[in-house]
Amino acid sequence: MVVVIGKMASNVEAPESWYLALLGFAEHFRTSSPPKIRLCVHCLQAVFQFKPPQRVEARTHLQLGSVLYHHTKNSELARSHLEKAWFISQQIPQFEDVKFEAASLLSELYCQQNLVDSAKPLLRKAIQISQQTPYWHCRLLFQLAQLHTLEKDLVSACDLLGVGAEYARVVGSEYTRALFLLSKGMLLLMERKLGEVHPLLTLCGTIVENWQGNPIQKESLRVFFLVLQVTHYLDAGQVKSVKPCLKQLQQCIQTISTLHDDEILPSNPADLFHWLPKEHMCVLVYLVTVMHSMQAGYLEKAQKYTDKALMQLEKLKMLDSSPILSTFQVILLEHIIMCRLVTGHKATALQEISQVCQLCQQSPRLFTNHAAQLHTLLGLYCISVNCMDNAEAQFTAALRLTTHQELWAFIVTNLASVYIREGNRHQELYSLLERINPDHNFPVRRFLRETLKMSNAEDLNRLTACSLVLLGHIFYVLGNHRESNNMVVPAMQLASKIPDMSVQLWSSALLKDLNKALGNTIDAHEAAQMHQNFSQQLLQDHIAACSLPEHNLISWTDGPPPGQFQAQNGPTSSLASLL
Repeated sequence: MVVVIGKMASNVEAPESWYLALLGFAEHFRTSSPPKIRLCVHCLQAVFQFKPPQRVEARTHLQLGSVLYHHTKNSELARSHLEKAWFISQQIPQFEDVKFEAASLLSELYCQQNLVDSAKPLLRKAIQISQQTPYWHCRLLFQLAQLHTLEKDLVSACDLLGVGAEYARVVGSEYTRALFLLSKGMLLLMERKLGEVHPLLTLCGTIVENWQGNPIQKESLRVFFLVLQVTHYLDAGQVKSVKPCLKQLQQCIQTISTLHDDEILPSNPADLFHWLPKEHMCVLVYLVTVMHSMQAGYLEKAQKYTDKALMQLEKLKMLDSSPILSTFQVILLEHIIMCRLVTGHKATALQEISQVCQLCQQSPRLFTNHAAQLHTLLGLYCISVNCMDNAEAQFTAALRLTTHQELWAFIVTNLASVYIREGNRHQELYSLLERINPDHNFPVRRFLRETLKMSNAEDLNRLTACSLVLLGHIFYVLGNHRESNNMVVPAMQLASKIPDMSVQLWSSALLKDLNKALGNTIDAHEAAQMHQNFSQQLLQDHIAACSLPEHNLISWTDGPPPGQFQAQNGPTSSLASLL
């Protein structure tokens, strides 16, 4: 390499020739298989030996910074080159691409080094001076909004996305305006500002339908819009009302998968954005379908779509290191783990909890965002194997790690069920109930009937089944056997359809006692046999789960998830409550 450069210098060739030659060598080494990054860096560093003009100097610093950032662990050297590229390029007129790419990449590197306070003013400065360059102005606004979102400052992020939407409208880009508004809608949903979400989604719907442009871009906007609509419905528990939207979303993703990527670039530079690759959108549609199936109580359907999504994710992750794929994987696993616990497959659920731990070990940010959910899942698993002390410790750890209102309510409700099962925790239980329902405005006697009414109206099958069996149990205790039977029989039918092993076990026990009380000997015997079968299945699964080395996870309540598990000698928890 040194010899080649020496010859070029001695022949006093034009700067363009030696520069292009070094660039060519650098690119050749970068794209070799495997890449020869050290040689690529040497070629680019050699450019400075020729005392190049400012433009070449700034661009080379950017190229070096980019190669070092993306292909090495030498972040300090990458940062030095990017800072020089940013500083020099600001002094050069009409050098926007180098200037703003340096700013964008440098702020990304700052964030990686936890220097967020350096990244923010850099991005603000770049946004301020990029107003005549629509693509970069929009891209930098998205980047700063994302930075605020990662810091949980959703108000600032929403403000920036609003600024971006107005700017896109002024520069005539309805497509990018829709992207800004849909992104803002997503954050408003996260903030629970539902009053602002509805008018925003209505406006987005109009913009998306009226926009005429690249078919893939249009369909991707529709997918984004429909994902938010479906999520909005599911957040409100409106499982029946969401069905038309979900069907539209599924049709939309089928349309996208048949379209070929158009190489024609948009005429408006502000339109040079894409929400997600279509392969990622496919996984996302599977994910919201799983969420719907779970809420509706179609657990076999949820499992089918989870399997499809996880298979697709495994293929994508072989070629794509995008962090969003690991996020999708964790959310899918969180849902399927809950399905397994309901259907009585605790051992499989435990192994999948271990998978989530492994994914979180690979990414500190993923762990920060999902630690509370992970402890909650472990708490639910502990309840299913009757390790109540561990369940309480897991839920307490989860409460310490979350500020999310719905997750908090879910955790507290399950913690209350632990106190009820333990039987001697009345004071803690009343204290907890006070936090769940401090106003006492709702008459307690109407709770179950209201729950039944709401769950029936929206096809929430699991909630309906649980409400029916609990009402049936209350009527049985009160001696109203006929009314109890009217509740328990449909509860059993629904539980079998879901299938919900705990409700089936409970219903079969009630049916056995009811039929005995009513003198129906044959029906009582049949119910007793069903109860025995369910008990045996649960018992075998209980032994299998508690024998797994991953069962030791129930003792983990602090810090990052453990990497290794010691083998168990056998079940460590009581089986009495299962039978």
